[in-house]
This record gives sequence, structure tokens and C-alpha cells, in this order.
Amino acid sequence: MSLISTQAVGVQLGGTRILSHVDFAIDRGEIVTIVGPNGSGKSTLLRVIIGAIKPTEGQVISAPGLRVGYVPQKLHIDPTLPMTVGRFLSLPRRHRRATIRKALEQAGLPDLASRQMTNLSGGQFQRVLLARALMNSPDLLILDEATQGLDQPGAAAFYQRIAEVRASLGCAVLMVSHDLHVVMAASDRVICLNGHVCCEGQPEHVAQAEEYRALFGTGTQGALALYRHTHDHAHDDASGCTHDHDHDRTKDHEAAQ
Repeated sequence: MSLISTQAVGVQLGGTRILSHVDFAIDRGEIVTIVGPNGSGKSTLLRVIIGAIKPTEGQVISAPGLRVGYVPQKLHIDPTLPMTVGRFLSLPRRHRRATIRKALEQAGLPDLASRQMTNLSGGQFQRVLLARALMNSPDLLILDEATQGLDQPGAAAFYQRIAEVRASLGCAVLMVSHDLHVVMAASDRVICLNGHVCCEGQPEHVAQAEEYRALFGTGTQGALALYRHTHDHAHDDASGCTHDHDHDRTKDHEAAQ
């Protein structure tokens, strides 16, 4: 049984159709990344999965007793509020020091419990949010653009830590990200979303290609990923996905949208 799945989920907010007929499932131990253009419904789908938004159509099915850890896009803390990392991790309920220390070790910050939250770097702050998500030893770890604002080395290090967390906890990981040049290497499966599931499959390889840089003119490393297309339709959009009949096809995706 999948840890969590959606069946024909649709979401309409304020008269606007955000998602249509989304079928999704994730199994224990998988790292799955959702990609797509801005406004494609990626964050909405995550909120449906964690129960923050009730779908207009369809249903979400969770495994009994499923524990979910969530790392948001960003979190604002008043800079005038004195708060240590340890105190932050004890909200809204107090945790044992050993539990906090273990979560920080898993997140790669073993010695930061006494550091003020306002004195953390961007990468340290995101790892503290990761530690918070790991406090209850989740079966499913969900990250919504968790590396937004980090530079490429910082993002790569963060995703490496996520892979290590998956290996140690045996949890599933569901990510939304624009860092395609990094997440393709870190993902077992990629889902391209643009209001509906355009395509999904296992990325066969990630490569730096002169052809990619020449095509997009970014001057940065690109991601070359092979998706298994399962939809019998053609669809061009800002995500760079083009869909054809049921077959494997190599596609180039822009590293930064």
C-alpha cells in the first residue's frame, strides 16, 4: 500500500481551476520531485496532500497512522524576538534535549541548539526547519521549495542531506523544486505538473551538456532527463514538456525557471 495517494483530485479556488484529475502515489523509501511552471498547482497539491486544502473533487488516501514532516518554502521570525534553535524546536510543545539533539544531527547541525535563530545563515535556517520536520520521525517528508534563496552549492548540500535522511529513516520524500539541475540527480521519480500530471517517470541521467547551454543560453549546467510519458496527447507549456504517445523520450529542462 502507498503511504499516501490522490485519486482524480481536482481543486477550484475562487472560481479558478487549479488542479484537474490528479492521480498521485508515493511509496516508502521513494524520493519524488514535482516540477512545473509557476502557477502550475505544485504547492496546492502539497497542501491537499497534507490536508491543508480540501479537494473539490476526488479523494486523498493515507496509510493508517501516517506521520508527515513538512518543510515550508519560508518562515518569517520577528528579528527582534530572542529565540534559540533549541527553543524553536520545542514549540508548540516541549521536547527532550536528546530528541532535539538527534533531529539537529540528522539535519546536519549537531552544535546549533544554543544559537539564536536570527543569527543563522539561509542554509542553516532551512536545516533547522528540516530538523523540526524530523522531530516525529516521519514516514513521509514533504519539502515545498525548501532551497529557495540558497545558492547552487548550498542547494546541492541540502539535497545531499535529504538523501542521507531518507537512507537513515527509510522515509519517503516528496519535494517541489525549481532546482532541476540538482534534484534530477536526487530523485527516484519526477512528476511534471501543469494543472494536471503532464508526465512522470524515473530520470535516467543528469548531465552537463554544451547543447543545453547553447539552446537556452544560460551558461550554467543543465538537466537532461528521460521521462516515461503515459499520456496520449500533445502539450506545450512554459515547463518545457512536450507530450506524445506512450513512449520514452529525452527532454531538456531549463535549470532555473
